[in-house]
Amino acid sequence: MMESPAVNRWPWVALVTAALIAFFWLLHPILLPFLLGALIAYLGDPLVDRLEARGHRRTTGVIAVFCAFSLLLSSLMLVAIPLLIDQVDQVIKNIPVFYRWLSESALPAIQSTLSVSGAELPKIDWEAELTARWESLGVWLAQSALGLSRSGLNLLSALINIALVPVVAFYLLRDWDIMMERLLNLVPRAWQQSVSLMVGEADDVLGAFLRGQFLVMLAQATLYSAGLWVIGLDFALVLGTTAGLASIIPYVGAAVGVGSSLGVAWIQTGDVMFLGLVALVFAVGQLLESFVLTPTLIGDRIGLHPVAVIFVLMGGAQLAGFVGVLSALPVAAVLWVFCRHGLQHYRRSHTYQGD
Repeated sequence: MMESPAVNRWPWVALVTAALIAFFWLLHPILLPFLLGALIAYLGDPLVDRLEARGHRRTTGVIAVFCAFSLLLSSLMLVAIPLLIDQVDQVIKNIPVFYRWLSESALPAIQSTLSVSGAELPKIDWEAELTARWESLGVWLAQSALGLSRSGLNLLSALINIALVPVVAFYLLRDWDIMMERLLNLVPRAWQQSVSLMVGEADDVLGAFLRGQFLVMLAQATLYSAGLWVIGLDFALVLGTTAGLASIIPYVGAAVGVGSSLGVAWIQTGDVMFLGLVALVFAVGQLLESFVLTPTLIGDRIGLHPVAVIFVLMGGAQLAGFVGVLSALPVAAVLWVFCRHGLQHYRRSHTYQGD
């Protein structure tokens, strides 16, 4: 008696998944423009769908969304980048002040509180050290630019990677539904309903993560930066933006933001009340993230435990560097959808039921 197709499909699903993982691992050096293009496509797809539902052609909607994204990105760059550069420059100039506070105030206070003695921090000529570092950075950038310009192949590769991002995003936005339909037609008819269900759920999860997590990070960076600026903390934009971007890792954004901001606040004023205001900004931000932003923008559709998120990000960085970090959580979220369906099938099987 032949086994039902519903049982036979899982080895094929596992085989296809393994093939995709191997494909990603082997080709990850060239995947960055494709991943960035896919990110733009997922962020813009709901807007294009709405324009299409109102009677506009799909291509027209894609062009309109591209123009809107370009205008928004240009505006953000014109406003935010000069502010960030200025504050980063101020941070670098204040490194000697931070180091002096650490060696003359913070470390002795910790040693006194814990009743321990330890070696002092080394004396550093920060003016000479920073000058040397900036000269080294300038030499490295100049050598890199010169090497890139001399190597026609490297220059061509860099230009192609930059040009590929909008091209990939455009075609994914325009042809996503067509590609999905053609791929589904390759699946045996007996499996199409269940495969379509899993792919649809995986698409929802991936879209929810890319759009939701991006909006959560952007909202947190804005909240932290605005809150720290309102209370008068130095380097508010740098500290708030760093905390917002780091929030992709559970609890890391808040920890990094609170630690660095409290240190800056103590050096700036030494006032306990001011430290309390800084802590209040991050407490409000965390409450809004936990009870408003994440439930509204992401919800429980990803279903990954915070420890699993940290493990996945570290694993992605180990396997494929920045490309691995960029793609780790979306890939893990989609794979978890298939694993969840596999577990449901296993619990209904004769092996698990023991019949």
